[in-house]
Amino acid sequence: MMTRNLSRLLFPKSIAFIGGGECNVAVAKSKALGFEGPLWPVNPKRPELGGIATVATLADLPGIPDAAFVAVKREPTIEIVRELSQMGCGGAVIYAAGFAETGDAHLQKALLEAANGMPLMGPNCYGYVNYLAKAALWPDEHAGKPLARGVAVLTQSGNIGVNFTMTRRGLPLAGVFTLGNQADVDIATMIEAFAEDDRISAIGLHIEGLPDVARFAEAAARARKAGKPIVALKTGSSEQGAKVAMSHTSSLAGSDSLYTALFDRFGVARVHSVTEFIETLKFLHHGGPTKGTRLVSMSCSGGEAALVADMAEPKGVTFPPFNEATKPKVAATLNEYVAIDNPLDYHTFIWNQPEKLEATFSAVLSGGFDVGLVILDIPTAPGTSGASWEVTARALAKAATQTGARAAMVATLPECLPEHIAAEMSAAGVAPMAGLDDALSAFAHAAKIGANWAGADPLPLSPAKLIHAPLADITEREAKVMLQAYGLETPQGLVCAPEQAATQAEKLGFPVTVKASSVSIAHKTEAGGVALNLRDAAAVRQASRRMAKLADEVLVERMVKGTVTELIIGITSDEQFGQALVIGAGGIFTELLRDSVTLILPVTDTQIDQALSTLKIAKLIDGFRNRSGDRQAVIRAISAVAAFAQANLTTLEELDVNPLMVLPPGEGAIAVDALIRMRKGKSK
Repeated sequence: MMTRNLSRLLFPKSIAFIGGGECNVAVAKSKALGFEGPLWPVNPKRPELGGIATVATLADLPGIPDAAFVAVKREPTIEIVRELSQMGCGGAVIYAAGFAETGDAHLQKALLEAANGMPLMGPNCYGYVNYLAKAALWPDEHAGKPLARGVAVLTQSGNIGVNFTMTRRGLPLAGVFTLGNQADVDIATMIEAFAEDDRISAIGLHIEGLPDVARFAEAAARARKAGKPIVALKTGSSEQGAKVAMSHTSSLAGSDSLYTALFDRFGVARVHSVTEFIETLKFLHHGGPTKGTRLVSMSCSGGEAALVADMAEPKGVTFPPFNEATKPKVAATLNEYVAIDNPLDYHTFIWNQPEKLEATFSAVLSGGFDVGLVILDIPTAPGTSGASWEVTARALAKAATQTGARAAMVATLPECLPEHIAAEMSAAGVAPMAGLDDALSAFAHAAKIGANWAGADPLPLSPAKLIHAPLADITEREAKVMLQAYGLETPQGLVCAPEQAATQAEKLGFPVTVKASSVSIAHKTEAGGVALNLRDAAAVRQASRRMAKLADEVLVERMVKGTVTELIIGITSDEQFGQALVIGAGGIFTELLRDSVTLILPVTDTQIDQALSTLKIAKLIDGFRNRSGDRQAVIRAISAVAAFAQANLTTLEELDVNPLMVLPPGEGAIAVDALIRMRKGKSK
């Protein structure tokens, strides 16, 4: 895939503004930023816009603009875009609404035809303010300033874009780019453009939806290869749109879990709040991803040391002890009353003493940790002075420079981070973090991205477009036989008439399970179509007579004994994401615990193993109260289901193995129930 050239649109040397009030604002904002090229307002009725004389028509322009901000009604917008394209303009921002978002897709199509390949941002968008280019194709307030390097934020929402520019947290913002309907230039296109730009340190995405998941995946892979971290704030995470179909898998693999799986696959950090979004981007700007989660914390308060330790645990970051070489070095800088632990409470004995603070911080930062942080809340209220606190901040900056270690200054409360100190720390390469909780999340995200980048390149997505055909009638036994061919273990069993069940059970050997065999019964337990642990022929006859009212046939199987735990393995098919694999707590705990993880196929055994480790129920497999499960057999079973799914990419709609009985080490993992919904025909 070739990266589309958006350089003229995003980094213009000349800008045309076509419209009235919105252009008046945009021209003024570009002037205020110090845009170095010509600004050409176009309006037949107003003599000037933003303090610059207008021309009546595009034909009156003294040159060909690199970019145009078009803020007129939707119908004339189309003709203006046509004229801009014909004159060789480098791209246009379309402010007008009333296109596909209101159901008028034909107008959006006409707009694209008029552009004839000229890049369009929007329609229905605010455009952008680019602080690297000192350009504001932007009809509203913003609070950023020109800089040489920073993070780029992409959003579909103009209002949220405005808000991002107003942050007072020391975020080095290279620009905010709002994409509206994404009719032409979409998130994937912008990611590709920024992936190759050294001036962009990280990319932030506020996503309402992705028009093309496969394109996004390709762009994310390109950014990953270029070493450009991405942070995503995805809205619409509730499961209210997920509908429970025949299988449990459908309720677990909702659209939100698919987005999480997509982001995990390509090393995109998913955050769940605006402040976490900002702090993660800020930390990544100051050094990129980290190699691990090993933190060291320094504070002059035991309360802060205990607080950070407690808050870090659920985030997945750690505070390992000092090694044998570092511990005496740290101790030598402090008196005998200080316990040399991590988190470190260095007390106030060295407060407001820059040389001693620098010596302690340097000794700590030399310990080989992934991140060294100093917890420091600086007074900012009127009538207070933070001068002595600022001594600590500057000592940290000097220590970080001296040791070359990754460092962050963390205010537990965002309002205790003065903007001038945040700017000073940032210039020194120290990440100024506003809010302890968000800072710890940022450290965890940086480590997760680092781990992803250290692994193999992610496999591309496999589109899953099902053929148009009726559903096949597949019984449980038939589903198991189909899966057996790919290596899934199932119990020994057979299908027979209810009156023959007892005879067949005696041949198999007791205890047995008897189930109603019918394609019309999805959840047999709820329908009374399952009888477990039947130990003699009389019990089998009684159960099979009852099930004769539900189905003409019954499935008799050997009972699986000695189970350590139960899992669910499921597959769903989505036209955008492809096939999704769900692994989770099985049996009666599937819906109760909702302890599951979703992966997008294809996957490797290593990815399956890693995903398995994220489940709470994995502790039962790995060992709990002197019992453990056959983990390798579980991985083989999951891999077998995934292989079956990929082999039937265009026909498999849904698959449920629930439960998979996990036996002790060396004894396997056996699928005692399976449901397959697939369309008739051959898969491609």
